[in-house]
Amino acid sequence: MPESAPSLTAQPVSAQRATLAGLIAILLWSASVGLFRSIAEQFGPTGGAALIYTLSAICLCLALGLPRPRQLPKRYLFIGGALFVGYEISLALAIGLAHTRAQSLELGMINYLWPSLTVLLALFLNGQRASWLIWPGLALAVAGVAQVLKGDGDWSPALLWANMQDNPIAYGLAFAAALIWALYCNLTRRWSEGKSGVALFFCATAIVLWVMFFITPQPALHFSLPASLQLLFMGLSTAIAYSAWNRGISHGNMTLLATASYFTPVLSALLASLWLGLTPGFGFWQGVVMVVLGSLVCWLATRNR
Repeated sequence: MPESAPSLTAQPVSAQRATLAGLIAILLWSASVGLFRSIAEQFGPTGGAALIYTLSAICLCLALGLPRPRQLPKRYLFIGGALFVGYEISLALAIGLAHTRAQSLELGMINYLWPSLTVLLALFLNGQRASWLIWPGLALAVAGVAQVLKGDGDWSPALLWANMQDNPIAYGLAFAAALIWALYCNLTRRWSEGKSGVALFFCATAIVLWVMFFITPQPALHFSLPASLQLLFMGLSTAIAYSAWNRGISHGNMTLLATASYFTPVLSALLASLWLGLTPGFGFWQGVVMVVLGSLVCWLATRNR
């Protein structure tokens, strides 16, 4: 932890609880990749995602109140909303369209390029200043994704390209998700005026997914008790995570939460591996660590500027 960051135990009780709430949000978000994949296997990529976001939207509306579009700045409402919907759909479908569970882990890690890309785009969109460290940090994060895709096998650009060509739509969606979320983070900072349209954006995401479900050939939805319980947990955990994160960044130790959030790829990969019954090799974990370190270097490049 940086020396300038107050420790969790040194904070007032209310701040400690807010920080703990933020850490719980990170834990819940880290479980999403494994659950997305498991639910997609039960209901199909589009049907599973539509069910997840419908339940999540209901839970968020109950937790945060009904959306009020007129209270949101127009640019944030329309452009930010479109980016949010695009990100959620891209990530959910990428994981759902993976040919194997192991591939879904790779796609989940590609998504975690977004912290480094957020810092990079901030240089051009928000006038963020950064030291030269941003470039090796970005290179390390990209190299980490390449390592994840390579695994424990031999590496060459041709082999890496062949791996991605095995499922170009899913890999394309995963890369698009990372870029879209980086754009959303930067433009939200400029346009939101401190207001949140998350509940409304989740409703829009659910509507778009149901339209896709009904206008394209999709497998029928067959409900079972285990799948229904997973859906219920996913919906509730999403609402709790967004509410807890809002409390954490508003009243808790923001430096600690920001630092902890950069380790989400490791926790996400670990939880997904346990949930899906996978045992990734050393090469995969090496790539995950490289992504985390690259993101941290990018963050440090801007921290004092």
